[in-house]
Amino acid sequence: MRMLLKVEMDTKASNEAIRQGTLQKAMESSMEALKPEAAYFTVENGCRTAYIFFDLVEPSQLPKVSEPFFLGLNAKIHYSPVMNPEDLAKGLSALADEG
Repeated sequence: MRMLLKVEMDTKASNEAIRQGTLQKAMESSMEALKPEAAYFTVENGCRTAYIFFDLVEPSQLPKVSEPFFLGLNAKIHYSPVMNPEDLAKGLSALADEG
């Protein structure tokens, strides 16, 4: 299932990770593990924030995905299932077939 992972990093913890050179390593290892379809980085609520779109094969992956961000960056994590245009068209087509 395609998921949006939002990682809102604590400023103090992410500042320290930048000073220690661990923020870039954490992001690189997360990107390698998740193999995201897309990843974007911005600021939200005054915090460094990442939006990562990846395929969640099974729910048991969630701790492996989340814990590095919790432990290393004191981050707030949010998951949302998302669709691309093809998924949306398929879903709407299924609705039309029922009606």
